[in-house]
Amino acid sequence: MAKDLVCGMEVNENKATKVKYNGKTYYFCSPTCQWAFKENPKQFVK
Repeated sequence: MAKDLVCGMEVNENKATKVKYNGKTYYFCSPTCQWAFKENPKQFVK
């Protein structure tokens, strides 16, 4: 399981939407959370 950085939900990597950023893959519960991350990834990645 991975954690959606936008909303904090635990997500199954096999079913989640995903984005690669700075060489790492991030997983999201929905296209909405994926969109929010893509708009401003620095807000969510420390």
